[in-house]
Amino acid sequence: MHAIPKYAVIFLASLLIATGTNFFLVPYKILDGGIIGIALIINYISGAKIGLAIILCSLPVFLLAWLKERDIFYSSVLGLLVSSFMIELIGPLQYYFLYYVELGSISSAIIGGFLMGTGLGLMLRFKASTGGTDLLAKFIKRYIPLNLGVIIFLTDALIIGAGGLLISKETFLHSILTILSGGIATGLCTLEK
Repeated sequence: MHAIPKYAVIFLASLLIATGTNFFLVPYKILDGGIIGIALIINYISGAKIGLAIILCSLPVFLLAWLKERDIFYSSVLGLLVSSFMIELIGPLQYYFLYYVELGSISSAIIGGFLMGTGLGLMLRFKASTGGTDLLAKFIKRYIPLNLGVIIFLTDALIIGAGGLLISKETFLHSILTILSGGIATGLCTLEK
C-alpha cells in the first residue's frame, strides 16, 4: 500500500468517527465503547474536551504498542491524533447539524454507531487505528481466533456496562444500539477474503 492512500483513509475514517461522535452521540449523551466511550463519560461528567480525553486514556495502550509492535504504533499515533483533532474541529458544527437535521435518539444511536464503526473498520483494514481498544483487540486476536469486530464489541460492552452506572437506563439502551451497529460496521470492514 502506498502512503498517500493510507493517509487519505485515516483522514476519511477520522472524519466518520468525528461525525458520529459530535452529531449523533453527544447531543443525546449516548456512549460508545472503547477509549472514545471512556472519553465521552469523562466529557458528560466533567465537560472535559473529548479529543484530549481520548489521547490521555490511550497512553497505556500506546505503551503496549510501542513495546510489542512499533509499525502499528506509528500508524495508530497518526489515527489517534487525526481523529482526536477532527472531533474537536467539527464539534462546533454540531449546532448547525442539529438545526437542519432532526433525528430521534434511537436513530442517532444506530447511525452514529455505524459511522464510527465504519471509520474504525477502515483504519483497521489499512493497518492503523485510533489507538484505543481497537488496538488492544488486534493484540487479543493473536491469541483468540475471533473477528476484530466481535472482540471490539465485547470490550465496548464492558465499557458501556461500566458507564451504565453513571447514565440513565434509556441512554444505556441507546448505547447498546450504538455498539451493536458499530460492531457490525467494523466487522464488515474487516472481513477477510
